[in-house]
Amino acid sequence: MDFLRNFFSQTLGLGTQKERLLDNLTLEGVAHYMLSERCRRVICLVGAGISTSAGIPDFRSPSTGLYANLQKYNLPYPEAIFEIGYFKKHPEPFFALAKELYPGQFKPTVCHYFIRLLKEKGLLLRCYTQNIDTLERVAGLEPEDLVEAHGTFHTSHCVSPLCRQEYPLSWMKEKIFSEVTPKCEKCQSVVKPDIVFFGENLPARFFSCIQSDFLKVDLLIIMGTSLQVQPFASLISKAPLSTPRLLINKEKTGQTDPFLGMMMGLGGGMDFDSKKAYRDVAWLGDCDQGCLALADLLGWKKELEDLVRKEHASIDAQSGPRSPNPTTAAAPKKSSPPPKEEARTTEGEKPQKP
Repeated sequence: MDFLRNFFSQTLGLGTQKERLLDNLTLEGVAHYMLSERCRRVICLVGAGISTSAGIPDFRSPSTGLYANLQKYNLPYPEAIFEIGYFKKHPEPFFALAKELYPGQFKPTVCHYFIRLLKEKGLLLRCYTQNIDTLERVAGLEPEDLVEAHGTFHTSHCVSPLCRQEYPLSWMKEKIFSEVTPKCEKCQSVVKPDIVFFGENLPARFFSCIQSDFLKVDLLIIMGTSLQVQPFASLISKAPLSTPRLLINKEKTGQTDPFLGMMMGLGGGMDFDSKKAYRDVAWLGDCDQGCLALADLLGWKKELEDLVRKEHASIDAQSGPRSPNPTTAAAPKKSSPPPKEEARTTEGEKPQKP
């Protein structure tokens, strides 16, 4: 009976009371709430849209997205490059692409450093990211601060279930940039970075952190994701019913039917416009500009801009100048394609077509 009570309480929001905590459903209202004593624990849910201004393409934009530019690899369909069955037979396309997008070639954006500021001010409970570019780590977040829902390039493992030898980032980087398909030194099977492919389970940490984090979160900040990919998309329905939710994105998302969204894991329930709306706020536009606007209202804008400049200069000093991010400027340029998150599914699900 306790199990059922907890299930309906957490999954359907039964047994909790709706309370309006925002003065108004605007970015100003969110900022005022963040500066109050009631907001102490913030969870960020982020997707590929927070990295596009660093020069990393999103996945599903019609002309500029990753899936629209894979013709040279002669794939049976675009998602095959991230499908575990295809990878085991034909790993070459993935590693060719990995060389182009390899972590360490890009600098974190304003969004990444805004999350860093949340951490420094004692507000960040956790950052759940769909991205595999490791820019959250580069920006200064520690492993404890992160749930890398779709895995990471930070470590790699042999794909053989009888071996599973682990390899560090430096080993994998040397193989990828020498254009050699990484093979296990023990058994000669292919070695794959620990990113989640279609047909693989998400990391255990994703599920373990959810159990505790979402019971105590005071604010959700959702950035650069279309909330189309499960189970990540369902996280917005895990927070208590009174917890405000801010979306910073090119377009509104997560607005499926609340009951069906929570029952079927459709990641729904956000209500920005109805007469019953009481906790959801959408700021539409470039994610970096959204973070700058929120930082301005919080009185953090100069601190954020200074942090971006300082950290980018430090990165350049260590590894040589790279192409500057548009976000380095005080007023970042807008980018045209809507941000879409990296597509992954849990085991047994089929890849979603773009």
